[in-house]
Amino acid sequence: MDQGLLLARLVLGLLMAAHGSQKLFGWFGGYGLTGTSGFFESLGFRPARLFAAAAAAGEIASGLLVAVGLFGPIGPALMLSIMIVAAVTVHWHGVFATSNGVELPLLYATGAVAIALTGYGRFSLDALSGLGSVWTPLIVAAVLAAGIAGGIINLSLRRTPVTAQ
Repeated sequence: MDQGLLLARLVLGLLMAAHGSQKLFGWFGGYGLTGTSGFFESLGFRPARLFAAAAAAGEIASGLLVAVGLFGPIGPALMLSIMIVAAVTVHWHGVFATSNGVELPLLYATGAVAIALTGYGRFSLDALSGLGSVWTPLIVAAVLAAGIAGGIINLSLRRTPVTAQ
């Protein structure tokens, strides 16, 4: 089981961190902060540069926390929060990615929650440092609930999206 958790954490976490790097740095074919800011502006997030930087930094941080298995449910909750916003604002066009549907954010969010509920396993920094025992089911649930609340609050800050004239 620990090997499976390590594999899942590495794939989910490193892909999420790379996804954030596209937004923040323009790496891996991304648009960088300037291009991402323009997109966020069109979605109604103002100030767009602040929202874009926060989303990108959150994706990088959550991905790295999950990949190395540090701080229990905090990384997964952050990932969940960001994916809620992405699903509602960008991907609410059906299910599958071919129609820009919720498939990708749903997979990231589900993977994050599953890892939070399961724990990081033996091959994690939490296990090596002794932090793994801190994350009781009640604390995990509370942190995941805070992640959901964070996504909802972020959505409530969104203004009417800018439409092309």
